[in-house]
Parts: sequence; C-alpha cells; structure tokens
Amino acid sequence: MLTRRVIPCLDTRNGRVVKGVSFQGLRDAGDPVELAARYEAAGADELVILDVSATTEGRAHALETVRAVRGALGIPLTVGGGVRSVGDAVALLEAGADKVAVNTAAVRDPGLLTQLASRFGAQCVVLSVDAAARPGGGWQAVVRAGTEPTVLDAVTWAADGAQRGAGEILLTSVDRDGTQAGYDLALVAAVASRVRVPVIASGGARTGDDLVAAIRAGADAALAASIFHDGVATIASVKRALAAANIAVRP
Repeated sequence: MLTRRVIPCLDTRNGRVVKGVSFQGLRDAGDPVELAARYEAAGADELVILDVSATTEGRAHALETVRAVRGALGIPLTVGGGVRSVGDAVALLEAGADKVAVNTAAVRDPGLLTQLASRFGAQCVVLSVDAAARPGGGWQAVVRAGTEPTVLDAVTWAADGAQRGAGEILLTSVDRDGTQAGYDLALVAAVASRVRVPVIASGGARTGDDLVAAIRAGADAALAASIFHDGVATIASVKRALAAANIAVRP
C-alpha cells in the first residue's frame, strides 16, 4: 500500500527558521539544523526548506543553510527560494537537495520547468503553487513570497506546470498559511483532480485530523510548520491520526 508522507517545512531567512501568518509577521522559530535533526528523529518522511526572502531580495538560496541541514539529515530534502535558472538548481542539488522547488521564476518563464525536468528528471522538480482565494470563487496564483498576485488561475497553472515537467506540486493556501484553521480542502481537491503527479497540501494544519482530511481530499502528502515548531502537534501524533483513519504511513 502506498504510504502517505508527513513533511515538516522550514521557512528560512538569514540562516534562521521563521514563521508567520499568510506569509506576514515573520517570527523566529529556531535553528534549521537543530529542527531538521529533531524532525527526522521524530519520524518525518521528508523535509522542505524554503528561503522566504531570496526572491524578494533578488538573490539565490542561502547555500550554507542547505549544506548544514544536509549534514544533519538523511531523509529526502526539497529546497526552494530564489531558483531562477538551471544553474541555481545545480547549486542546490550540489549543496545536498534531492528536489528543487520553483515558484516565481516558473510563472515568469514556464519553460524553466521543462528545462529542469530535461536536465534532472521530473522527480527532482517541484512546482510550488501559492494560491489565494478570489472573492468571486476559485483561486489565483501569487508569487514573490505571497506579495504579488498574478492573473493565473492556480488550479489551471498547477495542471500546466505538471504537463511541462514538474513531478510534484507543493500547494499552499496563502489564506490558511499559519492560521491553524485547517487546509483549504476545496483547493486540494481541485488541484488533485487535475494533475497526475503527487500533491503536497500546505497551509492551515493544526491537528492530525487536518492531515487526514487533506489526504482524503486527494493529497499524497501533507506539509506543516508552525504546529511542529510550537509543539501544538508532533509528527508521531499526526501519524497516529493517519493510521487510525486507515491511511498508510511509515512508522
């Protein structure tokens, strides 16, 4: 049986883990190496690191953070933030990433997804889709760490990105991010129904039941940050909830 993944996320800035609500009001949440080691020991299936200020500051990802985390980590590592070119992806993979996540640059140049998949294989390419609800219904894709809306329909963009070479969709609800109000299940279901690649649900988790709901909505994995950083829930507790719901997880 296919196991579902529980993925902690480390949003980083200036070598520290930060967390906010809807990408705003960032606060310090700890040392990335310490947290990465702790989450692996606790049973995390994978880890995601997103440099949340790389794009807005016009720089590449802080490679020293990736190298330091990789030195303490054995599980798969996805890294995003500031990826604008194949060269940026090469640097991250050489620093220890297993997968590279791209958002803003792919919206600017969708062909980048095809270039990355051709060079490294689709299994290494993650399209990060940050989605904000539209007042009239549906969702629009936003870029530059949630600061810039686009005209793209988020669901259509996710499907297009998968066709262009993305092997996975990291789907974040900007409205739910950091709120602990639960995942946007309608968003998860809409994207999962349109793509044939794995979807990682992100934004809004509080309890194991939220992760259960995300998986049942069509996600292949669930990502969470603040609930683990703040001790609201543990990886063990959310995996127990998943197992109790007859969702296969790695012990």
